[in-house]
Amino acid sequence: MADEFTVKIEGFATPGCGIARVDGQVVFVEGACPEDVVKIAITKKNKSYANAKVVEIIEPSSHRVKPFCAMQKVCGACQLQFIDYDYQLELKRQIVQDAMRNIGGLDILVNEVIKSPEILEYRHKIQYPVSQTKVSKRILAGYYKTGSHELVNIKHCPIQPKICDEIIDFIREKAFEFGVLGYNEKKHSGDLRHVVIRNSALNGKNLVVLVVNASDVNKNIKKLADAIFEHFAEVSGVCVNFNTKKTNVIQGNISKCVAGRDFVVEKILGKSFKIGANTFFQVNPKSAENIFKYVKDYISSNFKKPTVLDAYAGITAFGICVSEVCEKVVSVEENTQSCIMAEDCLKENVIDNVEINNMDAGEFFAKEKRKFDAIILDPPRKGCTKESLDNALKLSKGKIIYVSCNPATLARDLKYLAEKGARVESVQPFDMFCHTYHVENVAILSLI
Repeated sequence: MADEFTVKIEGFATPGCGIARVDGQVVFVEGACPEDVVKIAITKKNKSYANAKVVEIIEPSSHRVKPFCAMQKVCGACQLQFIDYDYQLELKRQIVQDAMRNIGGLDILVNEVIKSPEILEYRHKIQYPVSQTKVSKRILAGYYKTGSHELVNIKHCPIQPKICDEIIDFIREKAFEFGVLGYNEKKHSGDLRHVVIRNSALNGKNLVVLVVNASDVNKNIKKLADAIFEHFAEVSGVCVNFNTKKTNVIQGNISKCVAGRDFVVEKILGKSFKIGANTFFQVNPKSAENIFKYVKDYISSNFKKPTVLDAYAGITAFGICVSEVCEKVVSVEENTQSCIMAEDCLKENVIDNVEINNMDAGEFFAKEKRKFDAIILDPPRKGCTKESLDNALKLSKGKIIYVSCNPATLARDLKYLAEKGARVESVQPFDMFCHTYHVENVAILSLI
């Protein structure tokens, strides 16, 4: 195969690549849109496919638009920003449809993707890796280039609230001033590994988390935390998270609040939630509200005061949001801090029909004897184990509501459930992560 070809992009695939064919072989083209005619350069060859990048756009697709962010080509965060938003949604629906067919073997029509209410400044959780330059020791914070660990220093990001840019810029300046060292991934040295900001869509307050390569708060980190809290009225608190492992995992298990409060408050469907340093909560609260409403409306329309299990519950957001249309909600979550936050949320919202279980979902499934009218599964990207799926089938009286951010593992798990006799009623995608290839889905399954 030669190095360069002119091709027409025929399709689209995860992770945000156009699909072309050269001499019958599939080529995945980074930065290409369906209907583009482009000159490509082959970057990698395999037996069954090749990877390529765009060298020249000869005839642009009608769906191509000018990216609204100057950093789009070098920052790996918004892979689809050069494609008009409505067509992004159709491509995401196709990604889910292809996963259902090719991985799940399911003959089901995936619904149209429900739009995000906001497509700019929608991202309310920011996670920036931190490093520093070799000579000047200037602090860098931003996102990695696609497929690399080369850090792009981001000064302005249009998909996150403007205050986050200001906080990050202040941290760069003060970290350098206070002698806080940026993290060196290769040497596993330095102080500050990541900055995580949780911004509240409710009131604009921010919880800042400094992830450090240490097991305690040193004086320079403390000075930095105090400076952030004192400078920004919009910062409700600053926490330090300890992560000394050689890992790609961003945060460790332990955090310490060193200034202000250790949470921000978010509101979904009229319910208040406290979100802490180690608490999972959706990055796009307004799109998340669409998902919670969809699940709540389904339960309300199909049951009269059911008993519902909320598994992989986090701070029990699903359980709390659906509680008023349920007789009882039983939630299970292994993260202790999330369970503590969930208990606080129940008191704050005066809810008395939700039971919190702080334990691994698999262990809970294995020991639980009660049966539930509906089970909500909201696992991490890797999906569920076969044992957990077997137990969900055993504990459900008839319905499983499976929430997933990964179409591939969702399709795999739906295939397994279908082979065990479940019927997939519907798959509804939601745009939680605008301008990326990621897509959230809610699948409804019936066991009757």
